[in-house]
This record gives sequence, structure tokens and C-alpha cells, in this order.
Amino acid sequence: MGLDVGYIDGQTPIDEEEKVGLLISTIATRGELDEFEQQNIEQAVQWTLGRSFKPDTVFTEEFIRTVHKRMYGDVWAWAGEFRKTNKNIGIDKWQIPTELRYLLDDTRFWHENNTYPPDEIAVRFKHRIVSIHCFPNGNGRHSRLMADIIIEKIYKLPVFTWGAANLSCEGDSRAAYLRAVKAADKGDYSLLLAFARS
Repeated sequence: MGLDVGYIDGQTPIDEEEKVGLLISTIATRGELDEFEQQNIEQAVQWTLGRSFKPDTVFTEEFIRTVHKRMYGDVWAWAGEFRKTNKNIGIDKWQIPTELRYLLDDTRFWHENNTYPPDEIAVRFKHRIVSIHCFPNGNGRHSRLMADIIIEKIYKLPVFTWGAANLSCEGDSRAAYLRAVKAADKGDYSLLLAFARS
């Protein structure tokens, strides 16, 4: 396969067998891949505009898969499918359906019982789903769009800014984001909550 993908800190490598799922044969570099993925992601965001989604739709495995497929389906054949390999991050591939079901059950409970403020429910969901790492690629971007859908469609609040920077590129914003995620890994969500609205 001709795809030469360089990785930066915090990015999950794409396995050779996953690279076979690339639908656009002319993509050869990380920059080209990012460009095509971004176009597809923008289409997914457009799909959410003007639509209303209820919690019993959003908090389902089917919706999570649909969002990923809409974000990456023009670029990757496996978009919307759970990963079949283990990665340098995330749980064992066999545990994905079970852990995702636990997350969805927890999130429904948080929502129904007002366990946390809306921003915290969305950010906790984002953190947990990216920790599960359901898909071969695009988990960070998928988790942020899911958080945006939760906060906007369910709680009728503005979407998050996520530092208003391209988090796929190295820089201060990405470094701050990764620090916030690592703090959340230890149970401290304050940095990630602040970053989401910065």
C-alpha cells in the first residue's frame, strides 16, 4: 500500500490490514489523508445541523456507529465498524461492545438523574468513549463530535470549541488537550472541561 502515514504524539497507528480499507487510492501522505477525512467530517457535521436527536437515539451503539460512518465512510471501508486489532491505547478489542454498553447505560443514568451538569456529562462521555477506542482510527475526532451532539441536541447548549484549533496537528493546543485527557484518565475532569470551552 502506498500510504505513508507519519504519526504525532497521541495518534493511534493504522495497521497495514486497516490501510487496505482506504477507499481513495491516490492518497499517499498524512496531509492528503487529513484533508480527505476533514471534508468527510464536515459532511457529517452538516448532517447533524437542523436535525434533532433524542437521548434514546444518541445513547445507542447504532448511533455511535452511524456518526463514525458519516465522518469517515467516504475515506475508509471500515468506517462505523469496531476495530478488529488491539492498539497502543484502548481496551482489548473483544471488550468493546460490553464496555460501550456500560458507558451508554451510565450516560443514560447521568442524564435521567442529573448526576452531573450538562457539560460534564458530555465531556465524561467523550473521555470514556475515546478510552474504549471503538474504531481503528478517528476516535478522538469522533468523541468530540459525539460530545458536541450531546451538548447541543440533548441539552440545547452551544457546541464546544475544543481550543478552537486543529487538534490533529502538533502545537500548544494539542499538548494542552493531551494533558487534559491524561488528567481525566486519573479522574480529574477539570482540565478537559475547561479545554472544551476554551
